[in-house]
Amino acid sequence: MTARPYRSALYIPGSKQRALDKARGLAVDAILFDLEDAVSPDEKAAARTTLAEELEAGGYGDRVRIVRMNGLGTDWGKDDAAAIANMDCDAVLVPKVAGPEDVDAVRALIPDLPVWAMIESPAGVLNAASIAAHPEVQGFVIGTNDLAKDLGSRGRPALTTALQMTLLAARAAGIVAIDGVYNAFKDEDGLRAECREGRDMGFDGKSLIHPAQVPVANAVFAPTEEEVDLAERQIAAYEAAVESGQGVAVLDGRIVENLHVETARATLAKASAIREMEAGGDHDIAAGA
Repeated sequence: MTARPYRSALYIPGSKQRALDKARGLAVDAILFDLEDAVSPDEKAAARTTLAEELEAGGYGDRVRIVRMNGLGTDWGKDDAAAIANMDCDAVLVPKVAGPEDVDAVRALIPDLPVWAMIESPAGVLNAASIAAHPEVQGFVIGTNDLAKDLGSRGRPALTTALQMTLLAARAAGIVAIDGVYNAFKDEDGLRAECREGRDMGFDGKSLIHPAQVPVANAVFAPTEEEVDLAERQIAAYEAAVESGQGVAVLDGRIVENLHVETARATLAKASAIREMEAGGDHDIAAGA
């Protein structure tokens, strides 16, 4: 897994020039430029042109630029693929991926871009391991709204098994996993609670539908000062124990083994990457996680 943060992944409609420009100044880790759900059918063609022009103009700094296409089974998918193949972006996000063959179909049309997969159907969840193992797949974005619709389920707890299965597949393959959206964008407390739940499950970050959600996601999915302090002390205690010929250390009344040190190093690497992004002037971690 990369230490590169993916705390916040914001959907931006590819048809909205003003929103595309505003995104250049948002403290978001990744932008999901959307040609699918956020663009009406009569705007699809114009959205491709608008998005291509804005990406060519640049100015998005160190934000990861991911373009979500329409599925190849729709009227717009193949034209999207042809356009995205020539866009200045970092990856293509494929909706409703049900199996690795869906990745192959997109790669045949966009051979030079990594693929991110939307996992948003029962088939996608059940086949998540084989999708994640595809060599061209770099990340998952969970489509909780579509998944809940297909399952006929109500409420976040009903999705727990699907979320965990998808996360297990991502971790087994060493790829990024982004949790689904929180629809009530004015409910900051609810968003914070769901971000904490996703963080504690193990997700790398949260997909977002409104810029106002960015500070909360950035704060919750960033290591806290206490976590950084503990990580530093765990590493120091373990290294001291090893130097004295011991295989484990004791810190604050708890055993510290090599596996804890691996986690501690990952925490420090993520914190360092966030500081570097902040130093570049594009990001700011909000307090109050």
